[in-house]
Amino acid sequence: MTDQDTTGNTGAITANLSPLPDKVGVDGLEDIWRKNWDDSGVNAFQGSRDRKAVFSIDTPPPTVSGSLHVGHVFSYTHTDVIARFKRMQGYDVFYPMGWDDNGLPTERRVQNYYGVRVDTSLKYDPDFKPPFEGTTGKKIEARDQVPISRKNFVELCERLTKRDEQQFEELWRALGLSIDWSQTYHTIGEHPQRVAQKAFLRNLARGEVYQQDAPGLWDVTFQTAVAQAELESREYPGFYHKIAFHFEDGTPIYIETTRPELLAACTSLIANPDDPRYQPYFGKSVYSPLFHVKLPILAHPAAEMDKGAGIAMCCTFGDVTDVQWWRELKLPTRPIIQRNGRIVMSTPDWITDQKGREIFAMTEGKTAFSARKIIVEQLRDSGDLDGEPTPTKRMTNFYEKGDKPLEIVTSRQWYLRNGGTDEALNAELIKRGKELQFHPDFMRVRYENWVHGLNGDWLISRQRFFGVPFPLWYRLDEQGEPDYEHPLTPNEDELPIDPTSDVPHGYDESQRDQPNGFMAEHDIMDTWATSSLTPQIVTHWAEPDEASKALFQATFPMDLRPQGQDIIRTWLFSSIDRAHLENHCLPWSHTTLSGWILDPDHKKMSKSKGNVVVPNEPIKKFGADAVRYWAASARLGLDATYDEGQMKIGRRLAIKLLNATKFALAIGREDDQHHVAQAATAQWDPQQITEPLDRAVMASLAAVIDEATENLNAYEHSKALETIETFFWRFCDDYIELVKNRAYGTADATGHVPSAEAIQSARTTLGLGLDAFARLFAPYLPYATEQIWSWMHALQGSVHRAPWPTSAPYAQAAHGTDPNLLLWAGNALAELRGLKSQAKVSMKTPILHATLTATTDGVEALRQALDDIAEAGRVTGELGLAEAGAGAGAVGAGATGSAGAAVAGSTGSAGAAVAGSTGSTSPANSTPGDTTGTTGTSSDTTTGAESAGEVPEFSVSIADDAELGEPPAKKPKHKG
Repeated sequence: MTDQDTTGNTGAITANLSPLPDKVGVDGLEDIWRKNWDDSGVNAFQGSRDRKAVFSIDTPPPTVSGSLHVGHVFSYTHTDVIARFKRMQGYDVFYPMGWDDNGLPTERRVQNYYGVRVDTSLKYDPDFKPPFEGTTGKKIEARDQVPISRKNFVELCERLTKRDEQQFEELWRALGLSIDWSQTYHTIGEHPQRVAQKAFLRNLARGEVYQQDAPGLWDVTFQTAVAQAELESREYPGFYHKIAFHFEDGTPIYIETTRPELLAACTSLIANPDDPRYQPYFGKSVYSPLFHVKLPILAHPAAEMDKGAGIAMCCTFGDVTDVQWWRELKLPTRPIIQRNGRIVMSTPDWITDQKGREIFAMTEGKTAFSARKIIVEQLRDSGDLDGEPTPTKRMTNFYEKGDKPLEIVTSRQWYLRNGGTDEALNAELIKRGKELQFHPDFMRVRYENWVHGLNGDWLISRQRFFGVPFPLWYRLDEQGEPDYEHPLTPNEDELPIDPTSDVPHGYDESQRDQPNGFMAEHDIMDTWATSSLTPQIVTHWAEPDEASKALFQATFPMDLRPQGQDIIRTWLFSSIDRAHLENHCLPWSHTTLSGWILDPDHKKMSKSKGNVVVPNEPIKKFGADAVRYWAASARLGLDATYDEGQMKIGRRLAIKLLNATKFALAIGREDDQHHVAQAATAQWDPQQITEPLDRAVMASLAAVIDEATENLNAYEHSKALETIETFFWRFCDDYIELVKNRAYGTADATGHVPSAEAIQSARTTLGLGLDAFARLFAPYLPYATEQIWSWMHALQGSVHRAPWPTSAPYAQAAHGTDPNLLLWAGNALAELRGLKSQAKVSMKTPILHATLTATTDGVEALRQALDDIAEAGRVTGELGLAEAGAGAGAVGAGATGSAGAAVAGSTGSAGAAVAGSTGSTSPANSTPGDTTGTTGTSSDTTTGAESAGEVPEFSVSIADDAELGEPPAKKPKHKG
C-alpha cells in the first residue's frame, strides 16, 4: 500500500508501532511537528533537474505592510493542499515564498509608524532616529511629519517590512504551510531588483516600453500616477451646477457640471452630433463665464444626450472623457490642477480678461474643494449660476488604496505595451488566456473581458521612493535640459543599480545635474512591474551561474499560479504580458483563483467595518488543522463565510482520526491498566483479508482513492476532502463498530468466537484502512496525520513524504466484493441500535431476538456480515433475515446468527414500527473522545421515498416482533 516497508509485490506493510499516549488531542501538535519539519527538511526542494519530476508553484507574495487577515489563511491553505498532494505523488515540489515589500502601502505605513516624510532635497543622515516607533493606529498629519532624505526613508521601510515579514512567516508556519523557507525573496531585494531592471532594459531594447508626456490619472495624496488596473470606482457625493456660457450677442447656453472649479481649464463645449437641440450651434463659439475665454462648440459621439443638459464643457482635465475629446478633437491643453491637487500658482496666459485674471488669482494655491467654493460664489454674483446647486451622487475613479478622487494631470511617464493600443498584441494575449487552465474555468471570462477592455498601455512608473528604480540616466545639454529621447543605460552585469547614487559610463559624480553632464531618472517602477515577474524571479531567469540556469530549466514555465480572483486584471494579466514578451510562452500552465472571505452576516471583511478576524485567534482556539479544514472545505472561485462551526467540525475530525487510530493500534497491545507502553511490529498483508465485510471496506477505499485523486489532480480540493471525509466517518461509525469485537477476538453477545483468520482479517483491514486515511488526510490535516503516522511508522519518516495511495492494491484485496455490503451492514446495525434508542434503554441492552428485512440483494449482503452485525448489536438470541414483503412461515435463523442460517418468514417492511431512526453518521453526532464511533443510527433509513411507501436503496428494517432483554445493571458510583 505504500512504497516504504513493503514485502514483494503483495502490498503488505510492515508497521513499526510506537508506544501510545494514554490521552490524545490536537493541542500542542503544531509546536512538536513544526520543529521536526524544520530539522528534517521534509518540505525542502530537493533540487531535481528533470522538469517532468518537478511541480513548481508561483506563490503569491503577500503585501506585508497590510495587517494580518483571516483571508490570508484561506487561499494559502488551498495552495498548500495541492503542494502536499503533489509532493506525496512523488514530485519534487518547488514551493517558495516571497514578500511584496515595496510600493505605496508600505510608504504610507512607514510615514504613520515613524512620523516621517521624504524631502528629496535633504542629504542622508546616518545617525537619524525617527520621532516615533509606532503611533498606536493614529494617523500623523503631513505637517507634523519630520522631513528626511530618500535614503533614510528607504532604510525605515526596510526596517519595518522586516518586522512585518516575521509576523507573516510566523502565521504561515503555524498554519502548517509546507513552504521551502530556504527559497524566499523580497520584491525590493537585490535579486528581484536585478530581474526587474534586466527585464525593463530588454523591453526597452525591443521597443516594448516607451515614455510619453500625456494626461494620466493622478493620486494627489500619494503624489503619483495610477494605472488603469489600480482604479476603483466609488460613489462620491457632489452637486450639479447649472452654468451659463454666452454667445457673442449675450444669449446664454447652459451646461451642468459637478466641477465648476475647472471652468478656467475649459477648452470647448461638446454635444452629441445627433442631438437636434445643439446641431444649429456646432461650429459656433461662446464665451466662458467669469474668465471670458472664447470657446468652440463641437460635436462628438461620446457626449451623452440624456446626461445633464446634454452639452458639456471639456476641461483639461476633469475625467477620462475629457482626455478622449482632447485627443480626438485636438483641443488645446489648459491644465490648472497641480500634482498636489491644488490650483496652479500663476494665472494662465489664455485668460486675458482683467476681471477674469483677478478671479483666478483668488483660487491660486487652493485645493479643488476651496477653489470650487470661490468659483460658485463668483458665478452666483455674476448671475451665471442658474438656481442653486443640486445634490447628486456620481461614480468617481479612486486609486484602490486612496481616499480622494483621482485628478488627471499631464506628466512624463513610462509605459509598457500590453495590448491596450496594439490590436495584434491584444489578440496574442487573448490567445495566451485560452491556453491557460483556469480553476474554476468560469474565471477565464474575467481575464478576457479585461484584455478586451484595455484602452491604453500599462503605466509602470511611479513618483515615489521605496521601489525598484528605473536603471536610466539622461544627458543634459549646455542649458541643463535633459535628452529624454536617448536615455543612458548600464550593462546587465552591473545590475541592480540606483541611478541617484550610481554614475553612467563616461561620467563622474561631479557632472550630476550639471550642464553637459547627466541626471538620474528619479521615478521608480510600479510594484506590479516587479510582482509581475515573480515567475522569473523565483526560477532565477537569465542569471549567469550554472546553478541558476539549471533551476530555471527545471522549474519554468511553472505549473501553478494561485491567487485571488480580484487581481486577475493586475497580477495575473501583467505576469502573462511579461512572460509573453520576454519568454514567448505562458509563465505557468494552471491558475487557481480563490474567492472572498465574508463575515457571518455575509458581508465582505474590512478594517473599516470592524469585522476583520485576526487569523492567529482561530488557530489558537481550534488548532491549525481545524482552520485548514474550514478553508479547504470551500470551493475555488466562490466566496466563503468565516464559520467557526466548520472549524469545530474540523477539530472533531482531527480528534476522531487520532482516537480511531489509537484504538486500532492498541488492539492486542494493552497491559492490565490499558496502557500501551511497548513498541511493536505489525504485518498488514492484504492477502490476510478474508472476510466479506473487510473486503467491502477495501473495495470502498479503492473507489475513494480514485475519486479523491481525480479531484485533486483537477484542483478540486474541496470535493476530494468531502469524498475522503464521508467515507472516513462511515469507516468509524459503521465498520469499526461492526468489527471491534472480532478484532479483539471476543464474542460477548453471540458466544461465537471468531477464528484466528477472521481476527487477523479485521486487524489488517483496520491497519491498512487507517494507514490510507493518514495519507489521504495529510494534505488537509498535516499535524494530526503526522502524529498518527509516527505511531504507525515510528522512525520511518514523515507522512508528507510517504507516497499518495493508489487504488490497485485495495481493489485487489477486495476480490470483487460489492462495496455496498458495508452500507447494508451499517444500516442494519443502525436499526438494531435504533430499536434500543426508541425504547430508551442502554446500547448494552441485549436483543433476545429480531428479524432484519431488506431487499433480495440486501438479504444476501447482510448474510455475509451477520455475525459482526449480531455481535455489534448485542443480539444474544436469534437474528433472522427476511426479504421485505415475504410471506410468514419461513425458517428462522440460528441463535448465533451464522452466515448459513435459513431466511425467516416475515411480514416486516421498511415501514415497520421500529424502523426509521433519526440518527446520523455525520461528524456532528460524533463525540471527540469516542474511540469507536457514534451510537447514533443511520440517516439512510428514513427518507421521503420511504414515507411514500417506497423502499429506499440499502434500506433495512426490523420486524415488529423484536424483543429486548433486561438492561444491564448500573454500576454504583464510588464515593470519596
